[in-house]
Amino acid sequence: MKRHRIEDDENPDRWVVSYADFITLLFALFTILYALSVVDTEKLQEFSNSLRDAMRQGSVSDVPLTSRRVAPIQEVNGRIVSGIRGIIEREQKDISVRTDRRGVVVSIGESFLFPSGSTDIKESSMRVLGELAMFLKGIDNQIMIEGHSDNIPVRNSRYTSNWEISTIRAVRILRLFVGRFGIPPERLIVAGYGEYKPVRENTTPEGRAKNRRVDIVILRDS
Repeated sequence: MKRHRIEDDENPDRWVVSYADFITLLFALFTILYALSVVDTEKLQEFSNSLRDAMRQGSVSDVPLTSRRVAPIQEVNGRIVSGIRGIIEREQKDISVRTDRRGVVVSIGESFLFPSGSTDIKESSMRVLGELAMFLKGIDNQIMIEGHSDNIPVRNSRYTSNWEISTIRAVRILRLFVGRFGIPPERLIVAGYGEYKPVRENTTPEGRAKNRRVDIVILRDS
């Protein structure tokens, strides 16, 4: 009993240390929550830079610069998906992100990008497309831009088929990424698939809406 009293007398303010640790952790938590709630240009650029550095750390140092390997997508999948979700979190209804055997796929619905039957990009989509383009500039992987449609025949004198309109929409996104946001054109690939690669059945309006989309695919290293 005497020993316990001596220890207590020597550490009368031990609780203050624990309280200070608690306050420090609480402050860190609020700092993280605030950072996650705001997507701005500076934070996005910092994230892209850190992601690029992480990818380059995985490269082989004795490979010539002209044949430099891009780090496999699977090594940074989680960070890529997390970064993109931070950009699109306010547009969950129209934009989704997933992974498949090719890499990371950002799927953007027609209603977010284009007026019905049109290939003119909506001005309201530019903020998200700009933030996404900045993110893509910060990594080295090739990017495939794919246009898709439902199976309803085109009723538009300007276009002859779903194949044509889906391809033109993909090209419009490519031109935006290159012309306005400065992504190097040699990193971009375009494809139009029309109604031939649906993600839902075309038997319902909801399914057809899911099929009318542009997929931006961050390709894994081949």
